[in-house]
Amino acid sequence: MTSVLLADLSDSEHQGAIVELLDMYCRDQFGDSRPLSAEARANLVPGLAKHGGARVLLAYENDAPAGVAICLIGFSTFQARPVLNIHDLAVAPEFRGRGIGQALLAAAEAAARQAGCGKVTLEVRSDNVVAQRAYRRAGFQSTAPETWFWSLPLE
Repeated sequence: MTSVLLADLSDSEHQGAIVELLDMYCRDQFGDSRPLSAEARANLVPGLAKHGGARVLLAYENDAPAGVAICLIGFSTFQARPVLNIHDLAVAPEFRGRGIGQALLAAAEAAARQAGCGKVTLEVRSDNVVAQRAYRRAGFQSTAPETWFWSLPLE
């Protein structure tokens, strides 16, 4: 049975699940294809807690950590309302195809509504068609005009 909960960032079990699931995602072909660095592992949860706008959702399948959605609250200047960005969404390979991603997306939408957000945003790689199908099933769509996610590395 799948359950999704808002992670308690001070709970050591939740902390471990968040780090391990994000590490799994980082090792994936659609992550960085390499593990989280020791620095990232050590600073991930404290950094999320310090951020103040983090909402981390954990999915469990029969008490085993199965998926994670790391969401960050931002602000839409056009709507003058908060925005919930799904920064990372990952389901462990052994749990894929069971609706866990959809459950995490529904929980993220519920968290956004509870926070008074005007929208939920996410980024998806152009070559990750499996994720794109999952996002479309949950009601997400490309913007018109289409927007691109750009970055400026600072390291």
